[in-house]
Amino acid sequence: MDDYLKANKDRWDKLTSVHANSKYYDIEGFKNGKSNLMPLEIKEVGDVKDKTLLHLQCHFGMGTLSWVREGAIATGVDLSEESINLAKQLSKDINAPANFICSDIYDLPNVLNEKFDVVFTSYGVLCWLPDLKKWAKVISHFLKPGGIFYIVEDHPFMNIFDENFKINPSYFSKEPNIQESTGSYADRKSGVKTKSYQWSHPVSEIINSLVDEGLKIEFLHEFPLSGWEPFPGMMERDDDGWYRFKDKNTEIPLLFSLKAKS
Repeated sequence: MDDYLKANKDRWDKLTSVHANSKYYDIEGFKNGKSNLMPLEIKEVGDVKDKTLLHLQCHFGMGTLSWVREGAIATGVDLSEESINLAKQLSKDINAPANFICSDIYDLPNVLNEKFDVVFTSYGVLCWLPDLKKWAKVISHFLKPGGIFYIVEDHPFMNIFDENFKINPSYFSKEPNIQESTGSYADRKSGVKTKSYQWSHPVSEIINSLVDEGLKIEFLHEFPLSGWEPFPGMMERDDDGWYRFKDKNTEIPLLFSLKAKS
């Protein structure tokens, strides 16, 4: 296993229990019927009733199982064995059948033999992938003819800032950003220490990787809001669940969504 893959797998294995016990993920609320999906992706993906859905980088499956609650026949995939084990347990706990697979995305075509109506991925996923051309090939491989791919994700523009909102000139960097961190976005006070490798991908790389695989872009939307707090102390969570800058005059792209068709 490559060093970057092992480090990132170890990170997510360690953080699974931290996230499972965090207010951010609110597992008890989820078990009681709360969806892990935002209205944005439910609206933009559209009706999934009785459709097959592949959720890439699903963490411990709350999003996958939320799609099951929306009527999808869902499969969730994640690199972390700890996350997948928890996803399987959650599936049983809430009586929402889903298939969960522990696999590196790039190796998934060797593990899973199925085609899907929808391939879905969301929130903090692209930075863990060194090669988007290979990523797009995997997406294309698993889509049925006429199937859709949908992503809602942190906007790459954020990469030009550090968490203190100071310029961090890394938008076009090809080298991995090696981080040694304590805690996580879900629990900054957690004492868990991890090492990770993360990559920056410009908007053009994201779009072109999909277009080069023959996918047809239906839309690209940008938003001045985030699903987490990338700039601690400068943002607040509004009633709709999104984080925005406290200074309402500050509006920069923090999130994007993209839908494409095979």
